[in-house]
Amino acid sequence: MSRAAPKMRDFAERLIAYETRRNRSSATKTPVACLVIDKLRPQLATLMGNIGFHALLLRTLALANPEFPWLRAVQVKAEGSLEGLDELGTQVDPDDVFEGCAVLLAQMLGLLVTFIGEDLTLRLVREVWPKLSLNNLDVGKGDR
Repeated sequence: MSRAAPKMRDFAERLIAYETRRNRSSATKTPVACLVIDKLRPQLATLMGNIGFHALLLRTLALANPEFPWLRAVQVKAEGSLEGLDELGTQVDPDDVFEGCAVLLAQMLGLLVTFIGEDLTLRLVREVWPKLSLNNLDVGKGDR
């Protein structure tokens, strides 16, 4: 089983916390946790195309499935959005959905660091969240 690296999990949780603070109007934390992935989509689709982003998200789901088997019900639509999370909200505990989205994001960030490197990954994140502090952030591959 390929668990999300602790450093990537910390990075994902930092992004989710930042986005949660920015979107206080959300009634639940689940949409905000998954919104982070969707907010990265335009930058990543520009970098790798819609098909590349679709493939990245499919691989991300495959890596997260062993940890959260209920993610098998989630599909990646052609444009790269996740489908099926809303329906899971009634079947899966909201905290599990939040954790699943955090692991999805952590797996995606780990793949990005592997494929395009730490510098470009952080640059893409800064494009989406320019005011996010990335101080004391270590996303190196040392804990994989």
